[in-house]
Amino acid sequence: MKTLRPALFLDRDGVINEEVHYLWKPEDCRLVPGIIPLLQTAQALGYVTVVITNQAGIGRGMYSEADFHVLMDHIQAELAPHNVRLDAIYFSPFHPEHGVGEYKIDTDCRKPAPGMILRAAEEHGLDISRSVLVGDRCTDIGAGTAAGIPHLFLFGNTEAAPCEGSYRKIDSLAEVESTLRTLSA
Repeated sequence: MKTLRPALFLDRDGVINEEVHYLWKPEDCRLVPGIIPLLQTAQALGYVTVVITNQAGIGRGMYSEADFHVLMDHIQAELAPHNVRLDAIYFSPFHPEHGVGEYKIDTDCRKPAPGMILRAAEEHGLDISRSVLVGDRCTDIGAGTAAGIPHLFLFGNTEAAPCEGSYRKIDSLAEVESTLRTLSA
């Protein structure tokens, strides 16, 4: 029987890269301070690193899925010299109200629904009960809660009001590193 592995689920914009309104150009991408040490710690402790990101800009026709992949390749290239990587990348290009054409649908893969997390768990043999999620929006916390992830972190000051559910508000990704070490001890 294969042992399930824990995952570190990460939102992209505001957690991995600095928040830029509908980021899709590599030249506009800046990594968030602390993301490289967090990924190094996670990988050293055996966590699978998984990106889960809503990308409504695709659905709105602002950029293409190909543009998204170019940017993700750029981010992977920025991480590579530090011997870290993102093991899996899941994105939802859909938007139920503002999507254009085939992208105008409501789907369980758009956060706060848990579809991306559950799909990653199935495809990569992940143990949700030992996993951690870091996001900067209540939709991230909602998706983690719906998927059953026990360790949820809300990073930064993006949300003006508290989110529903049980989570820890953090100002530094080093706080997540500390939790990963404690969970792995």
